[in-house]
Amino acid sequence: MSPVTRGVLYVATGAAHLGAARASAASVRRSNPGLATAVFTDIAEPAGAFDIVLPVEGAHARSKVDCMHRSPFDETLYLDSDTRVFGPLDDLFPLLERFELAGAHVAAPHVRGYQKQWRHQVPPSFPQLNSGVLLYRGSAEVRAFLSAWRDAFHAAGFKTDQVTLRDLLWASEIRFAVLLPRYNRRRYGWAEHLFAREPRPVILHTNRYHPTKYGPLKRRLARVLYPEP
Repeated sequence: MSPVTRGVLYVATGAAHLGAARASAASVRRSNPGLATAVFTDIAEPAGAFDIVLPVEGAHARSKVDCMHRSPFDETLYLDSDTRVFGPLDDLFPLLERFELAGAHVAAPHVRGYQKQWRHQVPPSFPQLNSGVLLYRGSAEVRAFLSAWRDAFHAAGFKTDQVTLRDLLWASEIRFAVLLPRYNRRRYGWAEHLFAREPRPVILHTNRYHPTKYGPLKRRLARVLYPEP
């Protein structure tokens, strides 16, 4: 374990995703100076963009399930690479004094894909958590839970990792909290930017930051159509 006890973790395989993770980590440095960042990657990464660089073996599209239990931090905020941080994260980490894990509900839990079952008949009232923003302790119990999630993902055969995460949370004794939407905002337009009364997003997690879902033209258009907080 690193002597750094708190930090933001990324898992980025391939050059495009590593580049996106660098941009997200840069937003962490701007908004939360002094907060450490770490990355698991399958590409040689020079020092500078992240405080800690760790290897990924057997890279695949959901390599994060193989790495999250190995976080170098005692208190970890895991972020997908298609995120940007626009505000202080100080309010998040105190949750870990009472809870072991925290995440935000998926944006549309009623969609059929988010209701898939694995080993347990989980009721629709217990929605999936979006696994792109997860806060968790580095305790033995949580690391064991994340290891079980890794095993479940590989055993289940789903393309997404959230089906098995939901199933395991339903059956586990892990104490978890639900984050406010502002810590995992999936959409943010000019109407919200100009007229909404609620606080602006702290973590924006959208396709406009995804390294492969938007081409160059669509990315430039998104800069005009969608503001940043």
